[in-house]
Amino acid sequence: MNDVPGNLPRTAGDLRAAGHLPRSIKQELHDNLLAKLRAGEDPWPGIVGFSRTVLPQLERALLAGHDVVLLGERGQGKTRLLRTLAGLLDEWTPAIEGAELAEHPLDPITPESRRRATELGDALPVTWRHRDERYTEKLATPDTSVGDLIGDVDPVKVAEGRSLGDPETIHFGLVPRAHRGIVAINELPDLAERIQVALLNVMEERDIQVRGYTLRLPLDVLLVSTANPEDYTNRGRIITPLKDRFGAEIRTHYPLDVESEIAVVRQEAHLVAEVGEPLLEVLARFVRNLRESPVIDQRSGVSARFAVAAAETVGAAALRRSALTGEEPAVARPVDLDAVPAVLRGKLEFEPGEEGRETEHLVHLLRRAVAETARSRFAGLDLLPLADAVEDGHLVTTGERVPGKDVLSALPELPVLHDVAARAGVGPDEPAGRIAAAVELALESLFLSRKLAKDSDDTTTVYGR
Repeated sequence: MNDVPGNLPRTAGDLRAAGHLPRSIKQELHDNLLAKLRAGEDPWPGIVGFSRTVLPQLERALLAGHDVVLLGERGQGKTRLLRTLAGLLDEWTPAIEGAELAEHPLDPITPESRRRATELGDALPVTWRHRDERYTEKLATPDTSVGDLIGDVDPVKVAEGRSLGDPETIHFGLVPRAHRGIVAINELPDLAERIQVALLNVMEERDIQVRGYTLRLPLDVLLVSTANPEDYTNRGRIITPLKDRFGAEIRTHYPLDVESEIAVVRQEAHLVAEVGEPLLEVLARFVRNLRESPVIDQRSGVSARFAVAAAETVGAAALRRSALTGEEPAVARPVDLDAVPAVLRGKLEFEPGEEGRETEHLVHLLRRAVAETARSRFAGLDLLPLADAVEDGHLVTTGERVPGKDVLSALPELPVLHDVAARAGVGPDEPAGRIAAAVELALESLFLSRKLAKDSDDTTTVYGR
């Protein structure tokens, strides 16, 4: 967050003289989104795979001024998408300095702020809030109370001598404190139904009710939320009156193609070693195979976080191998894929009856992903000279203690090796580890197509006759 610019008005009088006019949060989002679209700017930086599906629907909802609920399985980027909404707000917006709610200096709504505005007039002090301060996020845990969201009577204020019915005895909750901002509620169905009822007035009448009396506050908030579709029957549900008050219900989805899946992993994964495009493609295809597999509980879904964690695991395996062999730089090779099934098995929900066979299924689907990637990368390339060389006695050993140069030195000089490296996006002068990664992918492809044999133990793998 940047420092507040020094040229901004500091009193209500200066603000009025500058011609500043209050805008509702929905009008502000409407105007700024429209400006970005007209200028050809991307309103949703970092959001991958939704450009033709989810984002047009969300843009229409915002232009219409609707509150929004995003429905989708876990790990589809719902929360990430909601957080980008803050980028559509004005960078700085004025508020009454010292006010409990972030009220506009020219449009106070609480009794105390109205009294101060009357007493001070144009001298009412103004502070400036950054757009990041105007986005509020709440995870809807089952123990969330009405007081947390809406507010409750503050016993300290009552003890100071105020009447119990005095509106100024209220301690405001999260939603009123987000006045002139965005409120995001994650996993909305997890809120108890009686708590969801407390949001009805906020969304429609834009007022709040606390402890038996109504405080008319023209709250200005955009309410957005996320939910899993199965939550309507398994863990909870969004009550019908609340669903009716959302102007838009938008379904999210997992990436629709391999390229989008790779882009998500590239963007989100914190890789401690180099993981090349072919291996990222293997992991992307692996995740897509999991989402289509009948042995995986598809109601639970296979999160995009699974692909991210898989890439990070492969990178970590490559870094460990680099430390054991002394090879630099640390570059992931297909042998590092073996770490994925065992480490990430617990992130998946399997169908009943598959107990004890989880790793077997994961290994099978991972091998299928390797074969699909190899077919895609090496289509039209004759790999038989490589198979013939191994058949002639040039056995290739790889593993966690075998550096890339040893993998390459086991083979004779073959023109097809240069073609294999080029198909993997590796040049002839690049480090041995990168070339070895491409060659290993070709050897694994020959094994999966039954043109080579492979013997493996805990630490080494040998490709041979």
